[in-house]
Amino acid sequence: MRQDVEIQTADGIATAGLFAPAGPNATTAGVILYMDAFGPRPALYGMAERLSDAGYFVLVPDLFYRAAPYGPFDTNAFNNEATRTELRALLTATTQAMTASDSSAFIAALDKAGATGRIGAVGYCFGGGRALTAAGTYPEKIAAAASFHGGNLASDAPDSPHRLAGSIKGRVYVGMAGVDNSFPPAQSAKLAEALREAGVDHILENYVGMAHGWAVSDHSVHDEKGTERHWKRLLEFFAETLR
Repeated sequence: MRQDVEIQTADGIATAGLFAPAGPNATTAGVILYMDAFGPRPALYGMAERLSDAGYFVLVPDLFYRAAPYGPFDTNAFNNEATRTELRALLTATTQAMTASDSSAFIAALDKAGATGRIGAVGYCFGGGRALTAAGTYPEKIAAAASFHGGNLASDAPDSPHRLAGSIKGRVYVGMAGVDNSFPPAQSAKLAEALREAGVDHILENYVGMAHGWAVSDHSVHDEKGTERHWKRLLEFFAETLR
């Protein structure tokens, strides 16, 4: 069951959904679920519940809290001129540095809730890079970071996540959409090289036939078979690393 919480960050109050584990699978491990571009909503909360059912404390923070209120958006927002403009402005204004700073407060919120064990991070789309950045920014805290259809993970930007590979101490899993203009083959090769040179325990997996956004249930390109494959990989990854 979701508990709505407020988290004090350096820049204000971030709202978040918090899910606590119950039953025989419950652990003291925690997971930060970094949202995709469309913000916190039932589809992401459903994913958090599945992780919580697997035994983890899960936090789904609103990364756009500085601009609240905004939206709400559905996954067709980029097809409408007005919502496309608003959404792009939010994405541009919410920098990697901001989320990296916020993540310290997110980790503290999990600890306060009872997640005193290892911490994992998983992100989708826009959030995929945030998960990797968190692993590089808080290497003593983040034991596992996963990205699914994450974009611009190894771009030319100065804040590209691949530049933090040398700081990552945890494990990394990257699930790539088969064709994704936001993460083309040249970037995946650059990311793999950076992680390997840094000695990071990592896996990059290509989900052939899947489109950007396939793993989120309310996305127009959602693929059920691909989603279940993603869940199998993610749950095994966290079980091996966080328990």
